[in-house]
Amino acid sequence: MTWFSAKQFFDGTDLHSDYHFQVENGVVTSVSANPVSCDVHLDGLVAPGFVDTQVNGGGGVLFNQVPSLASLKNMLLAHRQYGTTTMTPTLITDSLPVMQQAADAIAEAVTENLQGIAGVHFEGPHLSITKRGIHPSEQVRVISDAELNLITRLDLGKVLLTIAPENVGADVIKDLVSRGVIVSLGHSNADFNTVLAAIEAGATGATHLYNAMSGLQARAPGLIGAILSDERITAGLIVDLLHVHSANCRLAFKAKSAKGIMLVTDAMAHVGSDLTELPWLDTVITRDGDKLTTPNGTLAGSCLDMMGAVRRVHQVVGVALTDALYSASNTPAKFLGLENVGHLSMGAQADFVVIDKFLQVDSVFQGGNKQ
Repeated sequence: MTWFSAKQFFDGTDLHSDYHFQVENGVVTSVSANPVSCDVHLDGLVAPGFVDTQVNGGGGVLFNQVPSLASLKNMLLAHRQYGTTTMTPTLITDSLPVMQQAADAIAEAVTENLQGIAGVHFEGPHLSITKRGIHPSEQVRVISDAELNLITRLDLGKVLLTIAPENVGADVIKDLVSRGVIVSLGHSNADFNTVLAAIEAGATGATHLYNAMSGLQARAPGLIGAILSDERITAGLIVDLLHVHSANCRLAFKAKSAKGIMLVTDAMAHVGSDLTELPWLDTVITRDGDKLTTPNGTLAGSCLDMMGAVRRVHQVVGVALTDALYSASNTPAKFLGLENVGHLSMGAQADFVVIDKFLQVDSVFQGGNKQ
């Protein structure tokens, strides 16, 4: 049993000053504003560990290229230093055998209770060809029984699936949701009515709002219009200020609030490494500063980390720090249906980040243990 004191303490909802909390067996067992004898004094802002639902890689590893338990551990270490304590590793559109390898790696992580792996995010392959981005066109396909069986495995933890609703019917979405799959809409050129049907069928997420989706027009709201106007959708947002203009980020928060926007990194292998070039299919992804592109200038994921996303949302977009932190922790946790992370109330897992006055990570604790 350990008592911690914090100069500032964000419990996932409210910000407190000079607060105290107790951790026992990796769980928050008490919180108090009253002075108590503390074992550990934390000089900074304590906030729940960040939850990232879109992590393609990190530490020099891309999950698609090496779908293994070792890769998952590498990704966890790379992102943990930036405050991420829970993630759904993301597999970009690929062949069925690679999807199976990735699923097996996730199942292995879940079985051994690898801290930080909540499940898996299959981003594709059932997407729009015209909005596929860097997803390989030869692997974009209609959903098959083999893929349905894979996606609905019961040993994968939380399963998040990004689909284009014009290519996956509402009846299939309804079936997937009834079997526990979290359906997100993205890489789509669907019209508003098609999107609405998908939401009615149970889709609850949107993958990287504004990017690779049908735009907002006066008489055609498209996917963007549907996301911004429908409270049933939680939207991922890449706030590296390269994928989305700061004004559009501000609009998203005004339309949906921090409860409807979850920060994501869309991170590639470059995060947490000195990697500058990454082979991808028949081309290469190159890092130039904070920007990742293929030779034709197409954005290819990001080298964003969650602390950097929070910092930009607050300092550039102008969102209150507590709202930025909420979008990085509580919102994605609720979206995934995770009750014990994303907050630091009694009964929560003691995963937290200590943030300094420059909004940089000072230290990270997982299960109450400093990492």
